[in-house]
Amino acid sequence: MHRISSILALAACAIAPLAPLAAQAPATATQGRPTADLVVLNARIYTADGMRPVVDAMAVRDGRVVFVGDRAGAQALVGSATRTLDLGGRTVIPGMTDAHAHVAGLGAALRNVDLVGTTSYAQVIARVVERAAATPKGEWVIGRGWDQNDWGDTRFPTHEALSRAVPDHPVYLTRVDGHAGLANAMAMQRAGVNKDSKDPAGGSIERDAAGNPAGVFVDNAQGLVSRAIPGATRAQTKQAIASAIAEMHRWGITAVHDAGASPQVLELYEELGREKALNIRLYAMISDNAAAIEAWFKRGPQSGLHDGMLWVRSIKLYQDGALGSRGAALLEPYADDPKTSGLLVSAPAHIQDVATRALKAGFQVNTHAIGDRGNRLVLDSYEAALRANPTADHRFRIEHAQIIHSDDIPRFAALGVIPAMQASHQTSDMYWAGTRLGETRLRGAYAWRSLIESGVVIANGSDFPVELVNPLISFEASVSRQDARGWPAGGWYPEQRMTRDEALKSMSLWAAYAGFQEKELGTLSAGKWADFVVLDQDVMRVPAEMILDTKVLSTWVAGRPVYERK
Repeated sequence: MHRISSILALAACAIAPLAPLAAQAPATATQGRPTADLVVLNARIYTADGMRPVVDAMAVRDGRVVFVGDRAGAQALVGSATRTLDLGGRTVIPGMTDAHAHVAGLGAALRNVDLVGTTSYAQVIARVVERAAATPKGEWVIGRGWDQNDWGDTRFPTHEALSRAVPDHPVYLTRVDGHAGLANAMAMQRAGVNKDSKDPAGGSIERDAAGNPAGVFVDNAQGLVSRAIPGATRAQTKQAIASAIAEMHRWGITAVHDAGASPQVLELYEELGREKALNIRLYAMISDNAAAIEAWFKRGPQSGLHDGMLWVRSIKLYQDGALGSRGAALLEPYADDPKTSGLLVSAPAHIQDVATRALKAGFQVNTHAIGDRGNRLVLDSYEAALRANPTADHRFRIEHAQIIHSDDIPRFAALGVIPAMQASHQTSDMYWAGTRLGETRLRGAYAWRSLIESGVVIANGSDFPVELVNPLISFEASVSRQDARGWPAGGWYPEQRMTRDEALKSMSLWAAYAGFQEKELGTLSAGKWADFVVLDQDVMRVPAEMILDTKVLSTWVAGRPVYERK
């Protein structure tokens, strides 16, 4: 198969001829010449297009770029109705794409108890107590974001302290990675969970010395409690999506790949699209729901619906769990818990079956895999599916691809599989990943350089609300492999860093390619949608330690401002 990088190069060449044609497109004329709706001047514009990587000016008509180049060329397109935007030397980059995130999850997180950044179990409990005081007795209190690895005691918490502090509300607190949850006594009582409850396939219940549920439920075991939590109403979910979109705009995100949308959420996306309220490019992956998958296979892949705002042409599957909760499936036992090698959330046969049917239906498959065993099994399943139904340009993905055995790194390019990775996970996990894995396996952890040099592109993201929404966190991590304090000196396994050009492309052109959108998005090139971001400093040139100080001044979708910093 052709390598992904070669296909992208051909795609870029195919787009290049649009430039002279676009300048001739019909528009409102002034003295017989075409004009633009918007002209951006006096800027340093990074296009992410290898043909013209940096320009001074840009012109937009009908939501699309019609010119990139020098000031004189852009000014020639100014007419009486043209809006001129003089940026005074500010930096412009393509609208950023988060290639792996959870939109409805972000909306819910904005409404629920925020536990991100808590440094102790006591602090978690304090935040829950505060919310419970404002919540009628008997109603659920929901939170997300705790991480025991950030506490002095890095063992999983038990429910007793939480149950004593909040005895009159059922409480369920999801871990930061979404792969474990903590329930108090009332929540477990409501859910009917007790000593006799069995571990489900692909999940585990943490237990005390007497065998009673200790409060933490890992991976598929979370369903034992979550099934008792009242679901959000349709109106609440719709409002949550709208809140999430507004939050993304604030950070310069103009496109997002939603990694697992339920049937209800997919319906709401289409409804918002019909209402002209879906003002973000949304690449929605269908959750692993048999009925939903079959219905979409019958309908067929959908691309660029509602004026280029919605794509539904991919399936989201799960192979294993997460590293932080020891659910990631490893080839050898965990270094800090030799009793386990992780969990398989789905049987490999299921991955292979869905992948085989998806190829016939023209759908992409994107499978969550974090551990080296999880990644190998997904590659094996994809290989078997492709052998049964050879398909060119399928662009199957592995979501996260965090820990990869050295033997499996070349298989991504050989099979045409895209690693969709989140650089911010590396800087979040580096403090304790070695404890879980040991030194040898870290050589294949978050291995961006090794993957890129093998001939693939990386689609970058955040996995919000697991991580913060700000995409520049992943940009900074990609180029420095350091945290916000500059630790460790020189970077964590710095040989795996990306260049700044690669980091920018990983959240623009490469991310667009991972969603079959590279002819419409990903670069500021004539003919593509005019989605761009104005920054207050040049992230491509400032010292790495200054990147996270960068502010988004405005975010534009189809040449219209959707966010402007006050």
